[in-house]
Amino acid sequence: MRKVFGCAFFLLHLATWMTTARSDLVISKVDRRIDLTSHIVRVLSTLKVENAGRVVVSEILLAIPNMQAKNLANLKAFYNEGKGKGSSINLPVTEVHPEGMPRELSFYSISLHEGLEKGKSLTVNVLTIFTHSLQPFPEEISQSDVQLVVYQDSAYYLSPYEVKSQSLNVLLPGGRVESYTKHPSGKLVDSEIKYGPYEKLPPFSYSPIVLHFENNNPFVVAQELVREIEVSHWGSIQITEHYNLVHKGATNKGGFSRLDYQSRSYMGGRSSLRQLIARLPPRAHSIYYRDDIGNISTSHLWGDSRKTQLEIEPRFPIFGGWRTSFTIGYGLPLQDFLFVSEGNRFLNITFGCPMDEVVIDDLIVKVVLPEGSKEVSVSVPFHTKQWHETKYSHLDIIGRPVVALEKNNVVPEHNTYFQVHYKFNNLSLLWEPLMLISGFLLLFVACIAYMHADMSISKSSASYIAKLQWDEVQATVQQVQNVIKRCLSAHEKLETSLQDLSRTGDVQSCKATRKIADGLLKELSKELKPLMGFLQSSPQAAQIWPKVEELVAKEKEMQEKLMQKHVAVVDCFEKKYSGREIENRVAPYQQKLSALKQEVDDLLDYIDEI
Repeated sequence: MRKVFGCAFFLLHLATWMTTARSDLVISKVDRRIDLTSHIVRVLSTLKVENAGRVVVSEILLAIPNMQAKNLANLKAFYNEGKGKGSSINLPVTEVHPEGMPRELSFYSISLHEGLEKGKSLTVNVLTIFTHSLQPFPEEISQSDVQLVVYQDSAYYLSPYEVKSQSLNVLLPGGRVESYTKHPSGKLVDSEIKYGPYEKLPPFSYSPIVLHFENNNPFVVAQELVREIEVSHWGSIQITEHYNLVHKGATNKGGFSRLDYQSRSYMGGRSSLRQLIARLPPRAHSIYYRDDIGNISTSHLWGDSRKTQLEIEPRFPIFGGWRTSFTIGYGLPLQDFLFVSEGNRFLNITFGCPMDEVVIDDLIVKVVLPEGSKEVSVSVPFHTKQWHETKYSHLDIIGRPVVALEKNNVVPEHNTYFQVHYKFNNLSLLWEPLMLISGFLLLFVACIAYMHADMSISKSSASYIAKLQWDEVQATVQQVQNVIKRCLSAHEKLETSLQDLSRTGDVQSCKATRKIADGLLKELSKELKPLMGFLQSSPQAAQIWPKVEELVAKEKEMQEKLMQKHVAVVDCFEKKYSGREIENRVAPYQQKLSALKQEVDDLLDYIDEI
């Protein structure tokens, strides 16, 4: 309803607009052709313009309704030189805001190379390309439904000039035509709707038409495309393209059946995106196609000396409203795109997307130049937003200059060549090889110096002597520990002899064991004296000496208590005391021995930690 009201409001102001029309020019004939075979609308208008005024005219005004101008992607004006199909010459087109003209229209001025004199005529071709102009209706369809769209325009050519004769041909993609606006001179022939001819129409004539027809082409829109073109003077150009695609056609409702999609393709997703074809430059190499998961193997590549064609298939069919993201990359030979002119270098390469019939909402092209490039400038045949960045890569010192270009609402016609001019000193090519050579040279020199250097500690240095003394202290402490452990082993033999005495009553055997143990303990005590003397006199043993001294003293006290216990038990057995009496006499010794045994074990653990 909003669009219908807008059209009515538009028509109500036509009478007012006609009074502001310019009368210097008259369009004697207009042949307009609207191509609706894809989701990109292309309108080619051939205008035969006559100067009916008295002064020379140097510009031609074009009028486009604002509701269409917001989707205008490209506007091109040209004329053919000579008779027939000669070479076409482009004419500059700029947006203007003439006084007294209606605000509901956007105006563009075509500047003529030579003024059009009184009574003269000129045939000008105007190509306008619109995106997002076909609206799916219904907006939701099932997998088996066809995709129907609605297109709105005018049967009359909207112009600020009088039009003597005009006609309109609308080319459809084929298939079903649900409805179209009927005119007395309008008719449908095969896949083409013809309106006109219309004669002697005043300025700003407008007659709305609405077409409702079948269009099963996938509405492929790249919401964002980032192209990075990295130039290396070592012989290669590497191009990386990051795509974020969405199908802007009628959204899919209901579930998706893989069985119907594969077995009955005539009724399973006719408007879905099954594949994309990227037309790459000839001699493209090192081509890859991947997404966030990894490499995608469903791709095919053909190429010869004239072209390289990459056919890629997404991991899944893309229906209306569905999205996908992926990356393609490839290399190009440097000599095909980089040239030298008057001491300056310039890169001549294509700007847009290499894929067929893809609309790009936001295109960012980044050209990464070699490190050391200076005085960078860009020449693009249309308006773009530009800025500069710096990128750091391997072996970079000051970084690589990056010139970034951004353009919205990009169509395949924008995939034209643009140039990046810059200056570069050939000596800068030696930076990276010299850095590599210097790095390896320093590495080899460091290895040679390391192999020939004596990295050991001097035997006359204080640290070396201190280390030797500490090693000697550690060895001595280890010997003391071994002696103490042998003493404890003799203690265990004495305890074992008392257990055998209580079982067998053999007093003589027990006394013999005590005599042997006493002799062994005396020998071990003699071994300890020189070791203890060394530790006491060594400065390096100052930290550990108190604990070692305490350990020897506790073991000595333990030895004395054990001998007293042994003598008491043997004496009780000789006097034939009862078992309770023996326990009462031994109890004080046993308590002291248990405490000493725990202290000796703790001291041994502490010394082990040190």
